[in-house]
Amino acid sequence: MKIFILCGGFGTRLDYEGKIKAKPMVKIGNKPILMHIIENFCKQGFSDFVFCLGYKSHSISNYFLKENKKFIKKIKNKKNNFVFQFKKKKISFIGNLIFTGIKTGTGGRILRSYKLLNLNEDFIMTYGDGLSNINIKKLIKFHYKKKAEVSLTAVRPKQRYGVLKLRKDKVKFFDNSKEKSDIYINGGFFVISKNAIKKIKNKDTYWEKQPLSYFLKHKKLFAFRHEGFWKSLDTLKDKNDFNEMIKKNKKPWIV
Repeated sequence: MKIFILCGGFGTRLDYEGKIKAKPMVKIGNKPILMHIIENFCKQGFSDFVFCLGYKSHSISNYFLKENKKFIKKIKNKKNNFVFQFKKKKISFIGNLIFTGIKTGTGGRILRSYKLLNLNEDFIMTYGDGLSNINIKKLIKFHYKKKAEVSLTAVRPKQRYGVLKLRKDKVKFFDNSKEKSDIYINGGFFVISKNAIKKIKNKDTYWEKQPLSYFLKHKKLFAFRHEGFWKSLDTLKDKNDFNEMIKKNKKPWIV
């Protein structure tokens, strides 16, 4: 099963780094967060990747084709799609570098890549800025057991502060316990049916809006609950948090 990784967003909250490179190229330890994501999939038996590029796409292309040139074997070079094999130590995978446009929506990036590769199959999709120890094979098994069109991974919010419920500016409920609750958020690891592609209308479509709303309405969107580690790289603080884990030799995202 192919792994689509959305790598085209703007890293606007990452200070200067978001202006000079694609967000997935921000380093966690001695390598980009994208490589941590790739390695996690490879260790679980998945090695066929589609990198949907956009903003600062050259920083990702250069990482593979120049900085790691000795580990790369070119397979195919077509317009907007460079296909290569990467082999380094225990990591081996096939990568498709597909430029999907600067301002293309997340759904549009999926659609363009899917059509360019002339696919007709189910696939996995995630973002190039999140790490988790989710078991991908269990996610896939869940997807087919539920006969879902789309399965997303539901994770706990990164941090819970005091939760408020308001009505007409009055506080009706306050909880500062920070204990586990039934609050989940979208963790960004999906299994997507080939039929779901039809609900992405054009390059401006955002996957998280019209397509997911459609499958929610038609009861074909299912949530795989993940209680383990999950964290995204949104801000400079997140980067520092990740690097603190590396310094302490802790990598809780490894399955």
